[in-house]
Amino acid sequence: MTDTTLDQARQSIAVGSKSFAMASKFLPAGMHEDCVMLYAWCRHADDVIDGQEAGFAAAAQGDPAARLAELRDLTHRALRGDAAAPVYGGLARVVAARDIPHRHVDELLDGFAMDVNGQVYHGMGDLLEYCYRVAGVVGVMMARIMGVRDEGVLDRASDLGLAFQLTNIARDVIDDARIGRTYLPRDLLRAEGIEAVDPDDLSQRPALHRVALRLLDDAEIYYRSADVGIAALPRRPALAIAAARNIYRQIGVKLRAQGPDAWNGRLSTTKGEKLRLAASAVGSTVLAPRRRVVPVSRHGLYVRP
Repeated sequence: MTDTTLDQARQSIAVGSKSFAMASKFLPAGMHEDCVMLYAWCRHADDVIDGQEAGFAAAAQGDPAARLAELRDLTHRALRGDAAAPVYGGLARVVAARDIPHRHVDELLDGFAMDVNGQVYHGMGDLLEYCYRVAGVVGVMMARIMGVRDEGVLDRASDLGLAFQLTNIARDVIDDARIGRTYLPRDLLRAEGIEAVDPDDLSQRPALHRVALRLLDDAEIYYRSADVGIAALPRRPALAIAAARNIYRQIGVKLRAQGPDAWNGRLSTTKGEKLRLAASAVGSTVLAPRRRVVPVSRHGLYVRP
């Protein structure tokens, strides 16, 4: 991996995901670089599909299906040893060095295809499948970089990705609706008398918030399940992941506390809050003499492919 490749990946993360950038600093050298390279490709792929740069609107080129097809082609070529750009070369190096099955890369691409194809989510089962493909599988790949091979621990890594994505969806209900996407399950919306989400209809906001809380309730279940996996990691990786968990979860805490008014702006955590939440992870990981959590059954939770 060249210094230029790594520098570009770090810049991408610094701009597009400040939470991950902070949490990943706790990782040991080598592991940190590989996680950054993987996350940089994930960020790049997400931006390609959405026509964005570092998570922000940009002038999209071509239709989404064409962008996805090109993304697949460039990714598959890189995995065969023919990288067209540093972000793809970095992915290929990490996948090879950390023994990450190529199918996991394709699962993420299949998640992006669900966006491109305008997938309709009728119930939570449909939504959890999407959450796995765009986030749960990222947790699995990150865990493999950290040396995890135990399938049970990989399940917990997937659970953390699911929790993150459910939190993100709850936060972004209005922003997503503005670009024509609805991730809230149709059955939950109809139970509230909503057939279509209108981002400008303020009268919908209380009902939408109740549906969002249902997603946050499920996210809490997956956060608790993920804690079992975090406890199985070596101390420094555990600290990094616990810090990320605390930071991302705080978005849901704020959405609960602020109610429908939370959507009047974009919910986020300040740098000070991130530092505090990261520091709170130290006691349960690095400083804990025995890192034990109450066993949490995965019965009834999403089963990854």
